[in-house]
Amino acid sequence: MSAVIYPTTNLTATEQLNFDRGEGVYVYDKNGKQYLEGMAGLWCTGLGYGNQELIDTISAQLSKLSFAHNFGGKTHQPVIDLADKLAGMVPVENAKVFFGHSGSDANDSHIKMLRYYFNAIGKPEKRKIITRERAYHGVTVAAGALTSLPANLAHFDAPLEALGILRTDAPHFYRGVQGDECAAEYGTRLANNLEELILREGPDTIAAFIAEPITGASGVIVPPPGYYEKIQAVLNKYDILFWADEVITGFGRTGNLFGCDTMNIQNPAMMTFAKQLSSAYIPIGASVIRGDMYEPMVEASNEVGIFGHGFTYSGHPVGCAAALKTLEIYERDGLYDNARDVGEYLQLKMSMLARFDQVGEVRGEGLLGAIELVEDRTSRTPATDLAKRVTKACQDNGLIVRNVAGNAIAVCPPLIITNEQVDELVDKLTMSLEQCL
Repeated sequence: MSAVIYPTTNLTATEQLNFDRGEGVYVYDKNGKQYLEGMAGLWCTGLGYGNQELIDTISAQLSKLSFAHNFGGKTHQPVIDLADKLAGMVPVENAKVFFGHSGSDANDSHIKMLRYYFNAIGKPEKRKIITRERAYHGVTVAAGALTSLPANLAHFDAPLEALGILRTDAPHFYRGVQGDECAAEYGTRLANNLEELILREGPDTIAAFIAEPITGASGVIVPPPGYYEKIQAVLNKYDILFWADEVITGFGRTGNLFGCDTMNIQNPAMMTFAKQLSSAYIPIGASVIRGDMYEPMVEASNEVGIFGHGFTYSGHPVGCAAALKTLEIYERDGLYDNARDVGEYLQLKMSMLARFDQVGEVRGEGLLGAIELVEDRTSRTPATDLAKRVTKACQDNGLIVRNVAGNAIAVCPPLIITNEQVDELVDKLTMSLEQCL
């Protein structure tokens, strides 16, 4: 075994698959075996592998300006252009953008900017953040505290109380429905539970509510229609900011430009981006806030002398150039439309997997989906061992999927995938299910 400490891995089972190269929607191991990359890496390689235009852009930027920082008033054109590009795309009023390296540190930056903002406007007590059960928002200390998955919290002693982290219901109708309530009644109950939490804690102490429009690592949970409208009505009533974590759902993944569009989330105050922002060719993340949040921070920084937050690689010119080219390719090559059209085909093909008795639910939007495996449909007992075996069978059959939330199998192919490749993906997933049942 090598000296690597492997991330998000059972440390007794490392180095199980060694990738050597990638091309389009396929990756190849060191023995030359081909796999359809059904997870776009980690929900991130929107352009697939080996896009030469993007590689050339990265190489050209390395040759021109391989590094420049943005401390102390210094800047460069790629960071200005990317910030202005994103500000013109997002549904955030008068948007301002802070750059980092990943979704985790982007969410950490949001926590710090929330505190900076509320301190600047004289509301230092407004610092608590509401996350949801089964949430995933990163793994750094602060972002990890926003994450609710047991494996991500075990042994790490996340400072939940110190950070003021609160939790409300996960919007998974299949798992959370009570009795014979319909989806509308379910959404109303969750909104009422949220309001009770806010009133119990005190509205004046709560800064924001964070949510992935559609979740990823927690099982690709698609909230029922009307859920976000009811949640936002409660938040607006108590002057609590809506924070959309679009690290997975941003840039076409759900069949629309943003997950907020797909789920009818209106005017978020904050948005988090990473992953598909550069198609994962170069690390970059972005924290977007409303202009009216930024303005008080300007004078507060002047009082201190600086805005005392920033990373060495914030706004790295190569990362910014890569992101700009990625967004250009997405738009020019119609990949948002492809994600919508081929996404509809993917959802149709995956829905056919419901014929298996141990597939309790098929869910998803656009090029993002999951099947939930159960022991039987009556009890809905999670079939976690089956999910592990199906994931391994898929790999043996030349398909990369991901076992998430214990008993779900997630798919999230590159945005460039075709209908024919969707057929291959679902055929291999079907074969793997049949082999394991």
